Amino acid sequence: MIDAKITPLIKPLLRPVVAFFDKKGASPNHITVAGFVLGMLAVPAILLNAWGFALLFIGLNRVCDGLDGELARFQNSSSSAGGYLDICLDFLFYASIPLAFGIADPVNWGVPALTLLAAFIGTGSSFLAFAIAAEKYHIQRPQFASKSFYYMQGLTEGTETIVVFILFCLMPQWFPVLAYVFSAACLITIVTRIAGGFNTLVKVEKNG
Repeated sequence: MIDAKITPLIKPLLRPVVAFFDKKGASPNHITVAGFVLGMLAVPAILLNAWGFALLFIGLNRVCDGLDGELARFQNSSSSAGGYLDICLDFLFYASIPLAFGIADPVNWGVPALTLLAAFIGTGSSFLAFAIAAEKYHIQRPQFASKSFYYMQGLTEGTETIVVFILFCLMPQWFPVLAYVFSAACLITIVTRIAGGFNTLVKVEKNG
């Protein structure tokens, strides 16, 4: 919901780091993969109840997620392959966090984790399915012009998801409540995306 407002504020903060990585010869794909590896380290941290480390690795993953795109634009090397790698690894990372909580305490956290995973499948599929159609019909979204794929907005986007992940680590005892609340918010996103996407495509096909 607030990604479009947050992104312009973060970009200037990343530029010195982007310049550093460019001088070191790093590619955007290097940053993407490194960020994924760092993010996945949050899984064993959660299993060990090492919440500080889990929070650190989640944060590093998100920093890398911002850096890879900025580095691609800085090097004028943006590509569909890089965008594809980025979104695939992002969704795997997002799924790994509730999965880790469910494994860590299956009795108390298993069902909330499964509920949240199902919600993530819904938000992800509604997001990516429309992106395919948007590419076919050349539907534009100016506020996300720098993205390598069509970015469909919703109540629960990347920023909101990371805020919830941070809360999971800061207040793990509240994981079930937070997971159910965020799942409900994801449901709203799913419904509005499907309805909005369907109506948009109907209009585009009629006018095409």
